[in-house]
Amino acid sequence: MVIVILLTCHLGNDFLFYFCPPNQKTMTEIRNIAIIAHVDHGKTTLVDRMLHQVKLFRENQDMGELILDSNDLERERGITILSKNVSIRYRDTKINIIDTPGHSDFGGEVERVLNMADGVLLIVDAFEGPMPQTRFVLQKALELGLKPIVVVNKVDKPNCTPDIAHEKVFDLMYSLDATEEQLDFPTVYGSAKAGWMGPDWNEETSDISYLLDVILQHIPASKHKEGSLQMRITSLDYSSYTGRIAVGKVTRGQLIPGTPVSLVKRNGSVVKSVAKEVYLFEGLGKEKTKEPVPSGEICAVLGLEGFDIGDTVADGLEPEGLKPIQLDEPTMSMLFVSNNSPFFGKDGKFVTSRQLRDRLFKETEKNLALRVEETNSADSFMVFGRGILHLSILVETMRREGYEMQLGQPKVIIKEIDGVKYEPMEFLTVQVPEEFSGKVIEQVTQRKGEILNIEVKGERSHLEFTIPARGIIGLRNQMLTATEGEAIMAHRFKGYEPWKGSLGVNRNGALISLETGTAIAYSIDKMQDRGRFFVDPGEDVYMGQVIGENTRQDDLTINIIRTKKLTNMRASGSDDKTSIAPAIKFSLEEAMEYIRNDEYLEVTPKNMRIRKIMLNEHDRKRQAKVLADN
Repeated sequence: MVIVILLTCHLGNDFLFYFCPPNQKTMTEIRNIAIIAHVDHGKTTLVDRMLHQVKLFRENQDMGELILDSNDLERERGITILSKNVSIRYRDTKINIIDTPGHSDFGGEVERVLNMADGVLLIVDAFEGPMPQTRFVLQKALELGLKPIVVVNKVDKPNCTPDIAHEKVFDLMYSLDATEEQLDFPTVYGSAKAGWMGPDWNEETSDISYLLDVILQHIPASKHKEGSLQMRITSLDYSSYTGRIAVGKVTRGQLIPGTPVSLVKRNGSVVKSVAKEVYLFEGLGKEKTKEPVPSGEICAVLGLEGFDIGDTVADGLEPEGLKPIQLDEPTMSMLFVSNNSPFFGKDGKFVTSRQLRDRLFKETEKNLALRVEETNSADSFMVFGRGILHLSILVETMRREGYEMQLGQPKVIIKEIDGVKYEPMEFLTVQVPEEFSGKVIEQVTQRKGEILNIEVKGERSHLEFTIPARGIIGLRNQMLTATEGEAIMAHRFKGYEPWKGSLGVNRNGALISLETGTAIAYSIDKMQDRGRFFVDPGEDVYMGQVIGENTRQDDLTINIIRTKKLTNMRASGSDDKTSIAPAIKFSLEEAMEYIRNDEYLEVTPKNMRIRKIMLNEHDRKRQAKVLADN
C-alpha cells in the first residue's frame, strides 16, 4: 500500500496520463495570442526571437531575419501584409502566435484574425509611442474584449522615452473605452533586435523568457466548451496539390478528422461536406493529426468545398452557425483594364481580359476587404479596396506573376444618405521638423483638411488633421517635396461626412509623345525648358504616352524621337555635350496617385508607363471640344 502511494505521489499527473482516454493524452494548455503594432515597430523581429528562445531551430541553422515575412513584397517594404500563424511550446504550454498586418489598409486581415485570439501583445516603439495604425488595431482588439500585454520595444534607441510611451498607451486605451481589467495591463520593456525583455528598461536581461512568462501568467488559457462543433473560418491557405485550405479556431465542441461536417454560409444556407484531413500548427509548419481537435485550438482543414471566409464549420447532423464577421466597407475604387497599348504583350505572360478577370475574382476569395464588379465593357473591371496601398499590393503581386494591365485613376466611394452626398474622411497624422510645419498645414488645408491638434516634441512637430480621403490621393508626393523628404505621414479611416466641395489643387499638364519610337537625348535636351521628363534617352515610347510634366497647366504634345540633322558644316558650339536632368521615376503608389481621369497607368512585369486613354491627339481634341460644348 505504501508503495502505491509513493508511486502516485511521484508520478503525479503522469499517473493520470496513462489512464486517461487517448484523445486527452496530449492535452496541453493552449494560449492564442495576436501580435499587433504599427508598421516597423518590430513585431516580426520579436516573433523571430520567440522562435529562437524555445530552440525551434538547430544551433547551426541559419534562418535569416524576419522569418515570418516570407513574401518578397513584405521583405522589400518591411511591412506585414498577410497574417500568419506559428506556434511555440514553452513550459508545457502551446502558444499559438498570430502575426497581424500593421497598416490600416489591411484592416480586413486584422479583424478576422483577432477573432482567433484570447489576448493581444501590443508592441510600441519606445521613441515614437503609439501611432495611428496601432490605435486602429487596438480598438478592434478591445472591442472583442481581449486582454492586452504591452511591450515597449527598442528601448536601446538614443533619446527614447519608454516611460512616456507607457503613459501614452494607457491614455490611448482609456480614450478607446477599455474596461478596468484591460487598463490593468502588464508592461514588458526590452529590445527585440538585441534579444532581451524584462520588467525594467534600465536593466538588460539575457533573453526574452520574461515576456513568455508574462504571457503564461496574464493571457487566459483557451477553455474547452462542450457542445456540438463550431469553427469559424478566418483565413485561407492554398496548396497547388490539395486546393483551398480552411484555417480557423474551434470555438465549441471538437473537430474529428475524417467525419462529416456542415458548412453554414454567411446567408444561413447549409452545405454538407467532410473534414478529410486536419492539420495543427507546430513551429513554422503544419502537422497532420488524427486525434480530435479540442475547442480553443487553431487548425487547418482540407477537403471542404465551396467555403468562404466567415463561414462556420458545424456539426454534421445539427449545424449551428456563428455570427458572421462584420467588415469595414471599401473606401476606394479603381478601374482595371486589360492592356491594349501599342507595347502590349512584350513583357507579360497573361494579357487577355479573361485571364485578368479570373485572377481578380480569385483574389476576392482570400482578400476579404476587396470587391470586384464587372462593367459594361468586357475588358474593364471595377475593383474596390481599403486604400491606395491595399490596391497597389494587389497590382504589384499580379505584375510579378506575369500579368499586364492598365489602371484608371483611383476614386473614393461616395454614398448618398437622405439625398445628401457623403464622402469618406480620414484622420491624418504628420510628423515633420518644426520649420516645415507651416508648409504641411498649407498643403493639407488646400485639400479641405482641418487642424485637430499641433504638438511640438523637441525639434519635431506632431500635426493631426481630418481630411477627405480624396485629398490624401497625391498628397504624399507633394508633402515630401515641400518638406525635403522629412515628413512621416499616417492616416486611418474616420467615417463618412457630407461632401466638402472641390479641392483647391491642380496638377500641372502632361508632356505627351507625338510619335512612336526611341527617345533621343538631343530632343530631350532641347525640350528641357518645357518641363520635367519621366523617360531617359534610349527608352521606347509610343504615341499618346505621358513622357513628362509640363511647366504649365495645359497638356503639350512634343516629339522627342527627332534626331539631329547631320551636315558637313562645322561651327564652334554646335557639338557641345548635352547635360540632361535625370528622369523622374515613380513608385507604383506614386504613379497611381499621380494619374488624372483621362489617363491610364500601364503596368507590366518590367515597365510602368503613364498614357492618355485616347492615344491620338486629334481624338483628344475632338473629345475636349464635345465636353466644352456640353
